[in-house]
This record gives sequence, structure tokens and C-alpha cells, in this order.
Amino acid sequence: MSAIGFIGLGNMGGPMVTNLIEAGHSVAAFDLVPDAVARAVSAGASAADNAVAAAADAEVVITMLPAGAHVRSVFIDDDKVIAAVKPGTLLIDSSTIDVTTARDVIAVAADKGLDMIDAPVSGGIGGAAAGTLTFMCGGVDAAFKRAEPILMAMGKNIFHAGGPGRGQAAKVCNNLMLAIEMIAVSEGFLLAEKLDLDAQKLWDIVSTATSQCWAMTSYCPVPGPVPSSPANNDYAAGFTVAMMLKDLKLSQEAAASADANTPLGAHATQLYDSFASLGDNAELDFSAIIRQIRDS
Repeated sequence: MSAIGFIGLGNMGGPMVTNLIEAGHSVAAFDLVPDAVARAVSAGASAADNAVAAAADAEVVITMLPAGAHVRSVFIDDDKVIAAVKPGTLLIDSSTIDVTTARDVIAVAADKGLDMIDAPVSGGIGGAAAGTLTFMCGGVDAAFKRAEPILMAMGKNIFHAGGPGRGQAAKVCNNLMLAIEMIAVSEGFLLAEKLDLDAQKLWDIVSTATSQCWAMTSYCPVPGPVPSSPANNDYAAGFTVAMMLKDLKLSQEAAASADANTPLGAHATQLYDSFASLGDNAELDFSAIIRQIRDS
């Protein structure tokens, strides 16, 4: 078992810490929000006063942070975790950030002789709590092999996508497709509503037809067909509108830098941006985008 420093204890990081502890690892935890640290301590972690304290004696450091600027700040610019850790420490960044920042930070770690991977996740809050996350990893083979048994304590599917930044590339492509699929499923069910076709009947048919996809069969945006979907709980979030909008914006930044044409991705970004700007919509589940389409 490993001594782990975990930095970033939000909706995703907090449950991930719990699963690491349940797997037998010891965790020193830090977050800027005291209540988040308190929850981690109640799960069995020790509280660290700052990011450097969490990382200083760790064999493995894991970060789950909001954006690339925070990752760069923690590892390089402000906390300087890369400079503070012991030789041989493994670094895992599970934040969803831009590919450029991921590659830059991993390069700085490599210059210090440290193994580091980018390992963003899919599965939302439910997957974090259940320990069934999918990890999409980028980094050299040796770093990935060291990280894999640690990630297995928090996830079900662990993939090595390639070299540094490839994990972030996989994540941004995945969520670009997911956002478009959710909009498409929403349009289909709203059209069925206008045509007086029962939602359950439509689900029964298309869940076995060529349009079936995860956004419909596991996360249907209308109440009824999938009892566990957020649509049956007033769109209480498993993955928020704000989080999807963040990932869509990352996809458009990546598309621009790679000179890739993503017209549906661009339109999806506009729809989510418009929806997020109204009231408390940003904190709803991303499948609530059906409300934007219904009302537009």
C-alpha cells in the first residue's frame, strides 16, 4: 500500500479519497475548502495544511483540480509541488484540463526525474463514489504502469491512451461526443412528444435500433424510461451543466489549435453556454439541456 498525497477534494476528489483509503492506502488530503478536508478526515485521511504538506512525504501525489491554471499553480508556479516532493514520487493529475498545460507540467516533472501522467476521468460523481471511474491516461509506459494499480482503487476501466497529454485528448473527444449525443437524444424525444408518441414506447424501440447510445439507454433526459437517470430527480447533478460547458470549451480550444472542424461541437457549446447563463442551471445535470431545447 502507498502513502498518497491528494490535492483537490471536491465532488470528484472527495469520493476518490474514500476509495483509496478503503483499498488500504494512507492519504494526506488538502483542499482550500475546510469542510472538504473535514469530510476526507472523517473517511480516514489525515489533514494537510497546504498542498506542499500533502505531497512532501508521499510516494504518490494525485491532483483533482478545476482547470489548467490550478494544475500549473500547484505543480510549478505557486506551491511548486514538483520541486517539493521526494525523488521517485509518482505524480498523477486527474483534473480535466487543456492538452498543452498537461504536456507542459509533465515535461517539468520529467526534467526533475519524476514520473507523471495525465489521467482525467469519466463517470461523474456516481462513478467516483462507486469506484467505477474510467481513467484515460497519457504518459510514458513506465509511469502508466506505476500508476495503474493506484488507479484501480478508484476506477473500473484504466486506459493508456499514449504519451503525455493523450489522456486529456481522449477526455475532450469523449465529452464532445457525449454533449452532442445528449442534444440529439433530447431533440428526438421532444419531437416524439410533439408527434404524440409515448416516451417509453420510443425508448423501447430506439434502444434496440441504430440510434441507441449511452446518453439514451443509461441517462435518458426525459423522466420515465431510465429510473436512475437525473431526469427522474429534477435533474440533480451527476455531471453538471457547468462541467460539461467547461469540457466543451476545452474541445473548441483543442479544435482551434489542431485546425479541426467541429461544427456540431461549436453549436453544442453555444447551447450549453446559453443554458448555463440562466438562473441556477449551471448546477443542474447536463442532461437538463433538454429544457433549453424545449424552450428555445
